[in-house]
Amino acid sequence: MTQSLQHLFLHLSCGLRQRKRTVTGVALLLLGSAFPVLSPAQTTVDWQLVENASERALQPLYQENAVSPAWVGDSHYLFYDVKEASGRVVYLMNAATGKRERLIKDTDAFVRQYRTLLKDTSITADNLKLYSLRMRNGDARSVYWAKGGKHFVYHRPSGRLALTTEKMPPRFLTPASGAGQRSSSTRDSLFTMLGSRYDLYVRDNGSGAVTRLTHDGKEYASYCSRSAGDSLSAGNAAGLWYGHVYICLVTDDSKVGDLYLINALGKRRPSLRTRKMPLPNEPNVRQFRLFWYDADTRRSAFVPVSRFRDGVVDMSFGAVGNALYFTSRSRAADSLELCRLDLPTGTVRTVIREVCKPHLNLTLFNYHVVDKGRHIIWWSERTGRGNYYLYDNKGTLLNRITRGDRLVAGSIVNIDTLAGTMIFAGYGQEAGIDPYYTYYYKVRLDGRKQQKLCSGNGTHELQLCDDKRFALDSYSRMDLPTVYEVVSVERPQRRFAVARRSDAALRKAGWQPPRLLSLKAADGKTDLYGLMYVPCNLNPKAKYPVISNVYPGPQDDQLPRSFSLDDNGNQSLANMGFIVVSIAPRGSSPLRGRDFYTYGYGRLRDYPLADDKHALETLAGQYPFIDLSRVGIYGHSGGAFMTVAAMLTYPQFYKVGVAASGNHDNNIYIQWWGEVFHGVTGHIPTNMELAGALQGRLMLVSGDVDDNVPYASTLRMADAFIKAGKRFDMMILPGKDHSVWSDYYQNLVRYYFKEHLVVPQKEDIDIIHHQ
Repeated sequence: MTQSLQHLFLHLSCGLRQRKRTVTGVALLLLGSAFPVLSPAQTTVDWQLVENASERALQPLYQENAVSPAWVGDSHYLFYDVKEASGRVVYLMNAATGKRERLIKDTDAFVRQYRTLLKDTSITADNLKLYSLRMRNGDARSVYWAKGGKHFVYHRPSGRLALTTEKMPPRFLTPASGAGQRSSSTRDSLFTMLGSRYDLYVRDNGSGAVTRLTHDGKEYASYCSRSAGDSLSAGNAAGLWYGHVYICLVTDDSKVGDLYLINALGKRRPSLRTRKMPLPNEPNVRQFRLFWYDADTRRSAFVPVSRFRDGVVDMSFGAVGNALYFTSRSRAADSLELCRLDLPTGTVRTVIREVCKPHLNLTLFNYHVVDKGRHIIWWSERTGRGNYYLYDNKGTLLNRITRGDRLVAGSIVNIDTLAGTMIFAGYGQEAGIDPYYTYYYKVRLDGRKQQKLCSGNGTHELQLCDDKRFALDSYSRMDLPTVYEVVSVERPQRRFAVARRSDAALRKAGWQPPRLLSLKAADGKTDLYGLMYVPCNLNPKAKYPVISNVYPGPQDDQLPRSFSLDDNGNQSLANMGFIVVSIAPRGSSPLRGRDFYTYGYGRLRDYPLADDKHALETLAGQYPFIDLSRVGIYGHSGGAFMTVAAMLTYPQFYKVGVAASGNHDNNIYIQWWGEVFHGVTGHIPTNMELAGALQGRLMLVSGDVDDNVPYASTLRMADAFIKAGKRFDMMILPGKDHSVWSDYYQNLVRYYFKEHLVVPQKEDIDIIHHQ
């Protein structure tokens, strides 16, 4: 066998000494290429090498050097343990000074004391795990914690561990805003709300009189919990008390159509599962009603919360003073109103109106009512990129808060109304950095002094100490294990290194990170980002089939930006002798601004396809080891939908595909997804309409109890292929819902590409005309 073949089919161990389980072969074929390959039935795959690249195999190695810094109670100290030659060592670090010292003076002495006090012999110097430590008033000389119902105190200068009857110092918690009383009775116990079947009754606990309040409750439009019986009982009512005012938001699905699933694995006989599922462009969708009742005046009313026909209502049940806030958006998701409900009167006032064409960014949109209801922080994409704006409580715009030509503002981590500042996540602002990476910023609510809190090229997570003066900043990339730093929120330039995860054990075992990709979209202008996985013993002079692992979004592209092992099994798949690529196309993510996010609006089936094909062609031009004559594609859910659409749109380009749990007909998928991302326009183009174009080998996969993307979508796709006389493969996984992932499914994907893409065979796909 030639050296090229040895590399291609992974006869090298990538630094691993192991027993190989292989399928061997001897015959060679030449398919018009300078590189000989094996026929499908005789291909050699080192399955042990494939398994050794899996997350299951690698996770224990990575966890050996796990680092998990955490704050000590409400102090400015961090604690974490690391593996050293002497065992696991616990460190204590002062965030204000960066000074680090051992938390435990003598580990062996500590373990002896711990075993004696807790009667637990499992703890060793190599297995020293402490959780939820506390201090008193930031005094680092003693730390407290509890385990097994016992409370401990460790005096660090003396090294003495002792039991204590003192309660642990309480962890400081920010007081929550006013919330409704979820008990069936008011706080003063004067009134109790009761439920019977679907309606509400109120009892005056002074007189004992019971009054029926509602008469229109019914199944799927109930004022009570689903378990409400025929008799009056407390706890069945679904609303909340605010003083003596009761609020109940009813979601009315009574006219929504049913989704039927048959569980073939039901005990003894198959069982029927039924749930409500509104479909795009259907006349009957969920309706919202808000019931208001004042027990003092015995007045009740239905509050007009639906501001748009067939719109969606989202209510915050935390009271701000005497008010509740809620949003009401249009069915097309292009208009939104923030409304305030006055609890004493039951009246509603619109505070802020937002219009965003073609649709709102439902993933990032949020708002916060602050200063005891005097101000509102509001997210808007009105400039084309999401930013926060400050309004007063009458709906008057005061100023823009977040700033940056490239910035897309994300979630808010903290709001300090006394200091007039907030901390928020942001995307895309840092030049030369992947715009999907999360960074954090601090800014004044008047829009001044915006400061970046993070450093380091990667996607960040921020964990604030209780008084919000310091933050633990952890960041990573797919090629960079997590790095931990501590930063001063007041002076972000003052930061100290804490620890970093090591990938030494992974690399010793043959692991390698994927290659980070940046290339242009099919328009030649838009930057796209992604990942490329190559065999661990890549021979740059050989030719490898390429597989595109796809997911089009739009609500999320599902590419990992922080460190993970063998994401979606792509590295283990690559170790079979493939190049595996994942690229986020235009329209795939809400994190890059309105124009990018809404690129596919009205073209829900077709928008990501050109970018994926163009990306593979670009990569083949950059990496000669990619063989564009052997292109595969696979995906799950929306990725399966994209897989089939790509194979039918570019039948000469994509040769082999696997499509699992695909929404091939978005007209029978969930209402909000199709209407938001395609429009309330009537028919949404389907993959079935392209079925006659199939030329490659395709396998459809579905669980038979999928209540997310109905199994019917896969069956309709199969029916379209049958009617077109097309040959295809299909696998139904009994008892599986939308998440079909299992060892069996993963190997199904592996074998399908091994048998059909390594050496593509000339096969009749049209089995009616034998072509």
